[in-house]
Amino acid sequence: MKVNEGKTDRLIRFVLGAVLLALYLANVLTGTWGTVALVVSIVLLATAATGFCGLYALLGINTCPIKKQEQQS
Repeated sequence: MKVNEGKTDRLIRFVLGAVLLALYLANVLTGTWGTVALVVSIVLLATAATGFCGLYALLGINTCPIKKQEQQS
């Protein structure tokens, strides 16, 4: 797995994941919406931690500036 997320992308994913997880744990989101929020928050936090997004890989997206510079050399 190559890193394909930049700093800003990872920070946004972390913040959104943490907010969704907090809403789930505070019982603000319950039922089906709570389950969806929990799954999405886990995915966002995992991709933020690893720096790799499978969907980005499938679509050929790379927001990591370090990798872009290495490819140009």
